[in-house]
Amino acid sequence: MINVALIRHSMTEGNKLKRYIGITDEPLCMEGIKLLEGRQYPKVEAVYVSPLQRCRETAMIIYPDRPHIIIEGFREIDFGEFENKNYKELDGNPKYQEWIDSGGKLDFPGGEPQADFAERCIKSFHKMMDNACSEGYKDIAAVVHGGTIMSILNDLLKPDDYYTYMAKNGEGFLLKWEDGGQTDVSQIFFDSPSFRVPAGSAHRGSQMDVASHKGHRSSHRFSGEDHPGRED
Repeated sequence: MINVALIRHSMTEGNKLKRYIGITDEPLCMEGIKLLEGRQYPKVEAVYVSPLQRCRETAMIIYPDRPHIIIEGFREIDFGEFENKNYKELDGNPKYQEWIDSGGKLDFPGGEPQADFAERCIKSFHKMMDNACSEGYKDIAAVVHGGTIMSILNDLLKPDDYYTYMAKNGEGFLLKWEDGGQTDVSQIFFDSPSFRVPAGSAHRGSQMDVASHKGHRSSHRFSGEDHPGRED
């Protein structure tokens, strides 16, 4: 069995401003660096990382003494015409309203098709697990993007709502992987000085109960103000 921590990168300036940050290669902001201070993350033997700065910097802060393995396919989606804009700037844009009305299911105009993004995230996840198995790792972490995590868990768990697996900056999920498939997944909240797994958040079989927290949204229907972007 392999324990996998799926961790979303810490905060960037674009995240603070509620922007759709996909291919924009931002570093962490000062608040993002401070957000990670005093937190304890699961001990791991290796860290798999998106090539974008915000993930590499987060991984270096959390796991400075572990090997970092870059996986290109873990990079965030290209938001196209929405890239580096927030819902206020997109207010009145008919394409944005159409995307909002779809519950976030439509492709981003001029961006990467969501199905293509999901496919490369899932392939990259299995590439990571194959490498971990071949190296004999028992505990690993993936420091990636919110969209990457959602795509992976949406494929593994087959839920009704992709946004169920939205993670805040510096938070994520714990996944147990055994015999080529997941056996358990829990959402994790990183508190100082140690992380905790909320009661009732374990997944076994085909059902999952994710503990709710401020900022977590799982509705298919949302407005731009209620859902100001993946902020990733």
